[in-house]
Parts: sequence; structure tokens; C-alpha cells
Amino acid sequence: MRIMIEYESSWRNSFLDGSNNEPLPKAGRKFIASMTNLKKPENFKKRDISIDTVMGVLNRLIGDQRKLYQARNATDYFFREIEPLVTFNDDVKVVNNEMTYIRNITGSTDQNSYTGMIKVKDPIFLSDYSREFWGVLALDIEQLCQFIIQQTEVTATTTADPLNIIGKLEELNKLKPIESKDNVQSAFNILQTKFEKFKGVNNKGLVLPISLYCSALYLQLELLSRKYDMSSAKTKAGGISGISNNGFTKKDFMSRYTSGDKKKIWGNPYIFEEYVKGEGKNKQLMTKASGKLEIVLNVSRDKAKEIKSLIENAGVSSFYLGKKGLAYVKDIKTREEL
Repeated sequence: MRIMIEYESSWRNSFLDGSNNEPLPKAGRKFIASMTNLKKPENFKKRDISIDTVMGVLNRLIGDQRKLYQARNATDYFFREIEPLVTFNDDVKVVNNEMTYIRNITGSTDQNSYTGMIKVKDPIFLSDYSREFWGVLALDIEQLCQFIIQQTEVTATTTADPLNIIGKLEELNKLKPIESKDNVQSAFNILQTKFEKFKGVNNKGLVLPISLYCSALYLQLELLSRKYDMSSAKTKAGGISGISNNGFTKKDFMSRYTSGDKKKIWGNPYIFEEYVKGEGKNKQLMTKASGKLEIVLNVSRDKAKEIKSLIENAGVSSFYLGKKGLAYVKDIKTREEL
């Protein structure tokens, strides 16, 4: 028995973790196609037609709308004895790589945006300690290391307002990693001893300047506590809003100093970027395929006629093939396969 299916624009990527062959978690399968998640290679999932896809289609065609794992586990699974006799050939005619904007309804927030009016008069920017506290960000890397080692008064200044501070942090975040030697190594060792959460290095063992600056702010917070009331500079947990010992998050920093909520993300382009040696940056987009799927069931003529009758009675005119796209049955032949 042969079933010929034609399909258009079948999506060949997956946006969820887990598998359709498993019971759904209580909270559902996790969405892994946000811009942040797509920075990890394992979250850019390519999908081809598999035997599971084919069995899902066959069950759908005869009117069984259960999940495949549910149908397989049921005592009345129609294809229990037939499934080992099923083969298929996916004849892809056209492949398009398209920029696709996909919906994200998980309630994720934008890492680099904020909403509402900016609170430039927050005490952390207008208090007696503000100049010395934020002045740490105005030091160059050598001055910063000297400050960490000697813990002297900071005389450098920078404009103390939310936009300037976050701009300064973003600028410092662009500094290239440096070797751990001389004063840099001494400063690194001091911070590593003082702050348990401080990491400060990349996977090559180079020191990350942004981590030094952020932990230096925590060091300055402690030093200034000896002569100022620093309670207005701290969160309820005792930290600095949006800033950790290793870096910062713009949305968390600005959330405290704006009148609005964090900006929610309702969708994003589906794109994965990776660096390929010798080629540079490589962009991968959504794959959409069109073609023909031939399903062969090595069954008797009578069983083939029964399956054809079930398909005709179910009256499924069109359906998804895998994820999205449009598919329909082009032809059914009930002759036995040799």
C-alpha cells in the first residue's frame, strides 16, 4: 500500500524542548526560541521527517487525534502490528531559508529595554556618597586595580544618572579580556577572596574587565558604609540593583530607576548566529520545505482497503506535516508491495 502526500512550507525547526513522544510536563514544554536562548547552539533545533512524523500523520488521517505517545500506549492502537511494516521516502523539491518572526507568549522581558519615565532623582544618584560610589566606573583599568589593592579614596567622577551609568557599564562591557598578571592579578585575587560569587574570567582564563568594575562597586559599597548610610544604594537583598559581582543586566538596573514595568517580549526573529572558522559569522534561519512524502505500508490488500476506508471516512482534507505548512493526500494505492 502506498500513500502519496504533497506538502508546502513544512517547517523544519522546533521551538520547544522535550519530545512529543513524552507526556507533557505540568507547565508544558519549554519555549527555547527566544533571542537569548538562540545564542546556545543546542537550542537551534533542526527537524526532518521521521517515523514518528509519519505515524502521527497516519493516525491523524484515520481520525485518531490523540498524541502519538498516547495512541501507542493505548490498547486500541490501530497501527500496533502495522508500524514495523511502515517505510517512507521524503522527496524534498524546494527548500527555503526564511526570516520568520515567531510569537513568544511566555512573558519574557527584553534584556536591553525599559518603560516609563526615568527617575533621575533617586537617592543613589543624589546622596553624599554618590560621587565616590559611581566614580569607580570612571577609573581606567590601572587606576581600578590600584583602588582595589590599596582601597584609597576615589576622586574620579562621572555623571550620576541612570542613563549615563548604564551607558558607562555598556561601554566597559566592550573592553577586551586581559591577562592576569601584575596589578590585575593582585586585584583579581583580592576580589576572589572577598566575594564568593566572583568568577571574573572567561573560558580561556583571561580576566573580564567588566567583572572587575562590577565587583569594585561592591567593594566601594562596603568601604563607603564606614562613613555614609548606604541603605539607599542597596536592594532588599543587600545587593546593587541590576549589578552582580560578574556583570550587569540592563533591564534589572533600569527597572528600579524607571516608573514603568520591565518591557515584555511578544516575539522575535528566528535566527541563529555562530562563528565558523575561516568563514566568519554564519547566520541560520528558519527552514521551510516543499515536496512529496511517500508512505509505504507492507500489508495485505484487505488491510490496505480497510485503511483506505478509514482515511476516506475520517475526511481529513489538509493537515500539518511536522510543524506548520500545508499537506494533503494526493493518492492512495492499495496493491500489495512485493
